Amino acid sequence: MKNYKLTAFEANGEKILDETFQAENDEMAKTLGANLLAEKSLSEKTHRCTSPSGKLLLFHS
Repeated sequence: MKNYKLTAFEANGEKILDETFQAENDEMAKTLGANLLAEKSLSEKTHRCTSPSGKLLLFHS
C-alpha cells in the first residue's frame, strides 16, 4: 500500500482538508479520493490528490 495526499481549499486559499490515505495503486487512489471528497461535500471545492511520486491524480480549481 502507498500513501496518497488529498487536499482541498476554500476560494481564499484556506486549507479545509489535508488527509493522507492508503491505496494499492493510482486508479484506486483516484476512486478513494473522489469518494472522500463527495463524503465531505468538497467535490466542488478546489482540490488535488497526489501520489507518493508527486503525480497529480485529481485536480479541480
